[in-house]
Amino acid sequence: MVDGLDLYATSLCERSDLVWPKPPAIEPFKAKAGSFGLKGIRCVMWGTYGTLLHVASGDLLFEHPKEFVTNLALEKTIQEFRMWGSMSRKPGQPSDSLLPIYRNLIFDLKAGSGLPGEKFPELASERVWEAVIQKLQKKDYVIDHGKYGSTIEFARKIAFFFHTALQGANVYPGSVATISDLASRGILQGLLGNGQCFTTAQLNWGLKNQHPCDPEVWFCKDLCVLSGTVGARKPSNTLFQAAANAAKNRGLLPEQVLHIGSKLREDLIGAKKVGFKTALFLGDKSSSQVEASELKEPETRPDALITSCQQLLMMLAG
Repeated sequence: MVDGLDLYATSLCERSDLVWPKPPAIEPFKAKAGSFGLKGIRCVMWGTYGTLLHVASGDLLFEHPKEFVTNLALEKTIQEFRMWGSMSRKPGQPSDSLLPIYRNLIFDLKAGSGLPGEKFPELASERVWEAVIQKLQKKDYVIDHGKYGSTIEFARKIAFFFHTALQGANVYPGSVATISDLASRGILQGLLGNGQCFTTAQLNWGLKNQHPCDPEVWFCKDLCVLSGTVGARKPSNTLFQAAANAAKNRGLLPEQVLHIGSKLREDLIGAKKVGFKTALFLGDKSSSQVEASELKEPETRPDALITSCQQLLMMLAG
């Protein structure tokens, strides 16, 4: 039986021959936690990168600002999946050949995909790697379907491997305890943010590394609304409306849902528009985006401000 993405992620974690980049050290944000009242919350929809998952810049990247980092991630990917034998032999490193192909595919797929009229379209990362595979197959590249599954399953695993090699990621301190406590209180939990097919696997991996647990029992799959699936990224109204519809299908009123994010304009304003309560997470300077004046204006002010996720527990209990 072919392993799913979560089991594949776990198997990578257990390998001693792989070295993953680490996220930068967390730089505390000097702010005072507080709440204007969070009574009646029945569901928490967590932000992804920058809120639960700590990564440089607070968001998932398709390409690192420093080209050598992208090249290094590509080199690891080429070696792991034995791609070099089906690539054009040009001078330089294998990544020198794959990088322009990767960039062109992203450009072409972005231009040809997306929802009609969508201002903030999102590209599914597995589609990029599926296109890479198709190019390699023209030069006799063979997939081990017994090991990796179908072509799209294989593409998802490549995407997970590449992005893990591109950006160090880990969960913020206290995440396991907070999520577990909320679940014990009967509060539903989901995800709302920029994310790809592997984001939940990456999150589960990080949570398990923080403390032995089973994250799958904490998050409701139907309440995990990610940009790579919806086809639109924050601050798209499409993404937040999809989250509102998911909550409605669960019998939840908008005001019973709390969305937590680290970027006020990208994360929280859209959530407020669909009627969700909002909490601004200021756990790290590099991931947080907020202006002091925005915290005072009624149309932008969040319902709560936290600097660690564990502060949420007291606010919801109050």
